[in-house]
Amino acid sequence: MDPNDTPQQRTLRGDAVVEGRGLFLGQPVTIRLRPAPVNHGVVLYRTDVTDNGQPVRIPALIHNVTQRARRTTLKVGEVAIETCEHVLSAVYGLGIDNVRIEVHGPEMPAGDGSSMPFVEAIQSVGVETQDQPKRFFTITEPVTMDEDGAMIAALPADRASMQVIYDLDYGQGNIIPPQVFAYDMANETYARQVAPSRTYVLESEAKALQQAGLGMHLTPQEVLVIGANGPIGGNHYRFDDELVRHKVLDVIGDLALLGCPIHGRIVAYRSGHALNHRLAKRLHQMLSARRRTDLLAGGGVMDIRKIGRLLPHRYPMLMIDRVVEIEGDERAVAVKNVTINEPYFTGHYPGTPIMPGVLIVEAMAQLSGVLLSRKLEHTGKLAVLLSMDKVKLRRPVVPGDQLVIEAETVRVRSRTGHTRCRAFVGRELAAEAEIKFMLVDAEQE
Repeated sequence: MDPNDTPQQRTLRGDAVVEGRGLFLGQPVTIRLRPAPVNHGVVLYRTDVTDNGQPVRIPALIHNVTQRARRTTLKVGEVAIETCEHVLSAVYGLGIDNVRIEVHGPEMPAGDGSSMPFVEAIQSVGVETQDQPKRFFTITEPVTMDEDGAMIAALPADRASMQVIYDLDYGQGNIIPPQVFAYDMANETYARQVAPSRTYVLESEAKALQQAGLGMHLTPQEVLVIGANGPIGGNHYRFDDELVRHKVLDVIGDLALLGCPIHGRIVAYRSGHALNHRLAKRLHQMLSARRRTDLLAGGGVMDIRKIGRLLPHRYPMLMIDRVVEIEGDERAVAVKNVTINEPYFTGHYPGTPIMPGVLIVEAMAQLSGVLLSRKLEHTGKLAVLLSMDKVKLRRPVVPGDQLVIEAETVRVRSRTGHTRCRAFVGRELAAEAEIKFMLVDAEQE
């Protein structure tokens, strides 16, 4: 593709509103889809739940997925938003990169069980092109996830778009006949070919869900219920293959959690949300590794002298050498070059030198301090280490390794900050942790 023809990022022209009740919980909810700046991504905000006076922010990324049956739920801390796949599918299907989705309630509105309410809301305000190229992830090697007879795979493709091919086959004797549907995002017919397809359940499943206290409010106008002779309650199929089209809708919504459009072929057989999430997680790992490689080839944004002006640490306790990327106050990436000249190698397994795990965690904490300083720059506050949770050391780090550290902001309150960190050697995860800081007045230090 000619670089001059690279598609630009897109957002909404104005605010779009969708109201209704949640599919599973049944509570009233209003969502507002709003324009967002370049590189903002798709971010959800629970406006009915505040954190330090601000709505709780939940980026639509795979690491924020929490396990729920039959749906995609995003969660940060104790705050969740249920059933996000249909709105994410609409956003991805219409080629939107940056949007702020404000949700007043615990779950997305169900509408008629399809993505059309969100598509129509977006179309009512229009989409505008932004002055920044899209960032794509191109599949260069096959990736397959399978479980209990179901499968989903991401394969290289011969065109710069995402194609989804879904084979729906519940087996011989099932009341739902086998169906296959293929959709190419390059066709830009999502609103006609995919979005109208509705969520469906078998009549026996619907009764079981309601016996469990879920979906008590639902009628055939909000979910497609399939009986022995087809849809019940006066419903009719919108397409002969509507059920498999909805599976494609779900795949698109779940893979939107990668955070950028995919160029490749997605092939699925009987895959559901859990398996879709596993594929999205693996692709996100590959995307992160590729971005780290690209970043290391660049010159970086902050050398050791600039880092020293932000952090109180000095040799031998200054554990990061170079910051190679900072995305506002949300994410930072840094490098630590591990050499045999490090003073701790003299006494830490001198025969087989290994970097102490506590110093890897310290390096992650220092990068977190750099990241939080972006938010605290004009507040007169300093970040002081408070606690470390979910610390895991995955592999030894030895002289000659280059440690690439990532830190992302989970939340910042008036008195505390919370980051999620990972450290890599090449493609291998070396360590991870969630780190919390106490924010104190600079005069107290």
